[in-house]
Amino acid sequence: MISMSTMRRVIAGAISAIVLGAGVVVGVAAPAQAADASTFDPGYIISDQRFFDSGAMAENDVQSFLRSKLPSCAQSNGVACLPNYTESTVSRAATTRCAAYVGEANERASRIINKVAKACGINPQVLVVTLQKENGLVTNGSPTAGAYRTAMGYACPDTAACDSAYFGFFNQVYSAASQFIRYGVNPSSWRYRVGSVAVQFHPNAACGSTVVNIRNRATAALYNYTPYQPNAAAMANSYRTGDSCSSYGNRNFWAYFTDWFGSTTGPINPFGYVDVVTPAVGTIAVRGWAIDPDSTQSLAVHVYVDGVGTAVTANESRPDLAAHYPKSGTAHGFNAVIPVPLGGSHEVCIFAINTGPGTNTLIQCSTVTTPGGPPIGYIDSTTVSAGAVTVGGWAIDPETTAPIPVHVYVDSASVAVTATAARADIAKAYPAYGANHGFSATVKAAPGNHTVCAYGINTGTGSNASLGCVQVSIPSPPGVISEQGRAPIGFIDSTVVAPGAVTVDGWSIDPDTAAPIAVHVYVDSAGVALTADAARPDVARAYPVYGANHGYSTTIKAAPGNHTVCAYGINAGAGGNSSLGCVQVTIPSPPGGITEQGRAPIGYIDSVVASAGAVTIGGWAIDPDTATPTSVHVYVDAASVAVTANVARADIAKAYPAYGAAHGYSTRMAASPGTHTVCAYAINTGPGGNSTLGCQQVTIP
Repeated sequence: MISMSTMRRVIAGAISAIVLGAGVVVGVAAPAQAADASTFDPGYIISDQRFFDSGAMAENDVQSFLRSKLPSCAQSNGVACLPNYTESTVSRAATTRCAAYVGEANERASRIINKVAKACGINPQVLVVTLQKENGLVTNGSPTAGAYRTAMGYACPDTAACDSAYFGFFNQVYSAASQFIRYGVNPSSWRYRVGSVAVQFHPNAACGSTVVNIRNRATAALYNYTPYQPNAAAMANSYRTGDSCSSYGNRNFWAYFTDWFGSTTGPINPFGYVDVVTPAVGTIAVRGWAIDPDSTQSLAVHVYVDGVGTAVTANESRPDLAAHYPKSGTAHGFNAVIPVPLGGSHEVCIFAINTGPGTNTLIQCSTVTTPGGPPIGYIDSTTVSAGAVTVGGWAIDPETTAPIPVHVYVDSASVAVTATAARADIAKAYPAYGANHGFSATVKAAPGNHTVCAYGINTGTGSNASLGCVQVSIPSPPGVISEQGRAPIGFIDSTVVAPGAVTVDGWSIDPDTAAPIAVHVYVDSAGVALTADAARPDVARAYPVYGANHGYSTTIKAAPGNHTVCAYGINAGAGGNSSLGCVQVTIPSPPGGITEQGRAPIGYIDSVVASAGAVTIGGWAIDPDTATPTSVHVYVDAASVAVTANVARADIAKAYPAYGAAHGYSTRMAASPGTHTVCAYAINTGPGGNSTLGCQQVTIP
């Protein structure tokens, strides 16, 4: 087949009511609301989205449109006008350009147009407009048989007769639609393709040309089909004649399409939505989607954090977009993690980058705060022995997941260690930071009372932080028990704190007997009585006369805060009861960082997802005073709804095991198109007040 760049005829036979080809005009009135010629762009005649929108009109829509243009037909030539025209079609096998076409007897023109549009993926409006601009069939009440034979002007070269192999209405419509697709399948094989290309004004080369920046596949297809652009004279006279160098094919295509079906380009700027902006340790994660209406291709998205940009491609599959934007496809999601300085507030702005006509679009700007501040942690345990004390605990700096240094002091003597030990309980409570944040240090100390303190060493913003202080007593070296007074002896070896309790271990012997004796252990004024009968080989080695069964261990419940732990050996013979020592301990709040101060609820808005006419808000909330679900009030601007945070959230149960899983919430609220403020509040159930769970901006499409 001869290249369509030379096959296109420029001058068509005269038909009523239209200007045809490149140089012949039969003048009649233009449509009542003619297109504004000042908006014609030779490099962007029609968008890809409109040109390839095969579902733009159903068969009945095509028939109704054709009938609206010809309510009655003169048919003076004895040939049916287009709304009444029928033709028996033949089946066409599927090709690389078009799906299979099943032929039928006596198909109406509107049915042929609709079936070809679907088979080849062309907007039926494009086929209707081409029928008009080539042979005037849409508005001609008395068409000729010849007009139907070459209905789309396909295979009609400028310098020779039309190829009879392509005669016939169906043959013309199918062949032209297939050719439109063919131009894009192998663009390098054709003169006109996306980029800067010289386009003549007329077949007469003396009329000149200009370089046109062809910006999309559909515009290139129109130039390959009709390889001339209108000059200023053609554009100045709407549907009428210009001058001897005027051509009209692409002008008329644009004008008819605009007058009959609206803008040939539609919206041209990209649009999208930011689903979530999540601050984390040293990073900010952004997730959302972006679409350019000019194209189904994935486009670039630029994420700016404090003015520094990062380019990502919105090419992740988003099946949820199919229902709202079925013509754009689903490969338009983006998900990026941007490194940021540790701690502090950051402005995050996301732009969709335009791919054709139009400009870049700001999707959203927001301010988020990444974790920062001084280290957190606790002294979990202190274990004393003759000449030393071993201190254990954990420490995290909120600005890094890496282990941090810890300095442990016994009075003024200190050792520096790094909190690298694996602590599964810490990983559960602070999953973003991992497990390697435990520490243990042994510091030498003389017999007697000492103050043990630990400090987390800051690595970013903030300063070093105290992890707590504990009072301990170092025993004298093991030896023979003095008989003076014959009162019990012994010691508190260790105290291990956990949320809600403290475990106390030690030993006690009454010099008057080798039998186990009673020990009373107090946490403040709450006490428990037990027998020191646990096996302690170390005590047996130190005091072989008395044997091993003199150890004790007990766990006593205690509220978060500072407490005094004391143990007493209960005398079994001569003498009185003896103090085995006192230790100051701090009971931590439940894992996950809940503070008891004020006991107000905590929680967060995890997600805000917009859809047409509504927004869905999800998150979690806990009141530290109770494990029962908490009430949450959710606002979209001034409208509110009350929900109960009782949805199972396994991640919350891991972070706050003392409270269980039933603390999630989710609700869907109606919202009009536009930008809204979404806020959530946890309603307090005990001491303290209500708490905000956060506010976010959301745009409803």
